[in-house]
Amino acid sequence: MRTTALFSAALFAGLPIAAGAQLPVTQPTPAIVALGQGEVKVSPDRATILASVETRDRTAALAGAGNATTQTRVIAALRALGLESDQISTVGYSVQPEYKYDPNGGGRPQIVGYVARNTVRAELRRIDQVGKAIDAALGAGANRIAGVSFYASNQEEARRTALATAVANACRDAETMARAAGGSVGGPLEIMAQDYGFPQPRPMMEMADMRAASAPAPETPIEAADITVRVSVMTRWAFSAGQAASGVRCGQR
Repeated sequence: MRTTALFSAALFAGLPIAAGAQLPVTQPTPAIVALGQGEVKVSPDRATILASVETRDRTAALAGAGNATTQTRVIAALRALGLESDQISTVGYSVQPEYKYDPNGGGRPQIVGYVARNTVRAELRRIDQVGKAIDAALGAGANRIAGVSFYASNQEEARRTALATAVANACRDAETMARAAGGSVGGPLEIMAQDYGFPQPRPMMEMADMRAASAPAPETPIEAADITVRVSVMTRWAFSAGQAASGVRCGQR
């Protein structure tokens, strides 16, 4: 097919064009542009927490060793809740000097110690484990919960449902505009989707352990709100003027 097309094009190119002759001009298809939005609410059934251990000591080695001991206890406490190895992962580790600065602005800053930080992420497959996991991590020595995020295992299915709603809304808008212009809407010429992402409900950030060791405390309460999955689409539909009664209706293609 490609060889034939190239040969035909070369043959056509070799023919003389009569003076004043004009090549045919392709007219663009009349179209209506419509935007549509769709959203679906889903209940979260999964969560992740970030549990950090921060230790200080006079040398980097001591700070790292103390941190390792404590974080090992934190990981063991999370596994005691039933979390598997693939549900716990290290997402950050650092050992850095800690400086003391001259308040008068003179002299060079002095190293007064070292800070070791180790953060693990726990992926929870049940929402009712979130409070228990936070309490277990803090009880084992974690001194910072750097974040709690919620998500749903069926978010992708919800996204596709929202996409279908967005296209249907755009189609109805296109029909309304076509009828108002005295014509009808035909099939779609172009559809482009735009995701808004999956917002996380009520994230908890930078929650340090402020409990007294001797004071019993209730389980950390966690309330997860529904997640709203939003998408939008930009669509172009064929438009036929003067055929208001013969257009194809949305949902009946």
